[in-house]
Amino acid sequence: MKLPVFIGLRYTGAPRKNQFVSFFSGVSITGLVVGVGLLITVLSIMNGFDRELREKILALVPQAAVYERGGIDDWRQLQAQLEEQPRILAAAPFVQLEGLVSYQGKSEPVVLFGIEPREELRVSRMEEFLEKAAMTHLQTADDQLVLGQAIAQRLGVQEGEQVMLVVPDQNGGVAPRIGYFTLLKILQTQTELDNSLAISNLASVARFTPEPSKVTGMRLKVDDLFSARDIVWKALVQLGRNYYGASWLNTHGNLYQAIHMSKKLVALLMSLIVAIAAFNVVSTLVMVVVEKQGDIAILRTFGASTRDIMAIFMVQGTLIGVIGTVLGVVFGLLLSLVVQPLLRLFELLFDTQFLKSDVYPLTYLPIEISPGDITQVAVTALLMSFLATIYPAWRASRTRPADVLRYE
Repeated sequence: MKLPVFIGLRYTGAPRKNQFVSFFSGVSITGLVVGVGLLITVLSIMNGFDRELREKILALVPQAAVYERGGIDDWRQLQAQLEEQPRILAAAPFVQLEGLVSYQGKSEPVVLFGIEPREELRVSRMEEFLEKAAMTHLQTADDQLVLGQAIAQRLGVQEGEQVMLVVPDQNGGVAPRIGYFTLLKILQTQTELDNSLAISNLASVARFTPEPSKVTGMRLKVDDLFSARDIVWKALVQLGRNYYGASWLNTHGNLYQAIHMSKKLVALLMSLIVAIAAFNVVSTLVMVVVEKQGDIAILRTFGASTRDIMAIFMVQGTLIGVIGTVLGVVFGLLLSLVVQPLLRLFELLFDTQFLKSDVYPLTYLPIEISPGDITQVAVTALLMSFLATIYPAWRASRTRPADVLRYE
């Protein structure tokens, strides 16, 4: 082992004469552990929100949709035209209305979707939230309704009970259209959709429209979520001027951008905490240099070069950074794994729900640990720790043996 590395390692593990130096060394390591750990946890939560947006919300909300002015007469013909496009994997019809669901004097606004269940399974992952029996019943029986969990809770309605659906007259009339539906299933996605979504079959919803033979639009499943806007535009060019379209970037793009912006801002703030913790190494090493001036002078008289002296203290500071970063990564991984159970425990203890679907897009903290983020955080912390060692090491190398040993 080279002499600077050997002495640097000995200095790191040796007991301190000055307990204040030991305290600052512990503070430096603790700061790195906390900073790195919290940064990894926050990034894991943000990655989880990103994943759940794509895998849960977009599993039920159309990735893209195509509409015809005045409504679509022959949706099967349009379906065939759309599926000829190479980047459109599937298309399915839907009718969309806004209305009120009423039960025992209570009313809640909903966005009502009428779907063809067999076709819908080709464009969404609804089977993950509704079992096969419920999908079959929705297909074969009219006036069956699926409601989001939050709506059902506020209404106090249970599966099998009857609710009233009120839809404003689409022709601008005063009298609304009213129908009675049996609650087939309560939909629990643990997302904002639980707060607004109602689903029935196509025929049951279409009768609330001025022209029950027409559908509102066609849901699309595309081969790349982030190219949905371009894919829709190319499809509209092929269909002609009477058609228009939208993608999930229009309906949920702001939420996606907000998640990514929050991730960047929080990562920046947490990185500053890591930087502050890393640069605590500066004050620690400066005090170590003052404490070890006699040793430095003796090493210089034995022939150690200024480069050797610098290397000794750079090794010591870097080792502090390595210890803090490794412990921080372990702390961050453990915290990421237990943050969901901890949140549930606090909710049970305080009898409350911290994340509500009418405020937040999800009702729980999703976690997705990314090896790439962990590597980036660890490398950044190590680099900051290394840079923090340069100035104290340079100061140590400038120590003059004669001036120090004169008073020894």
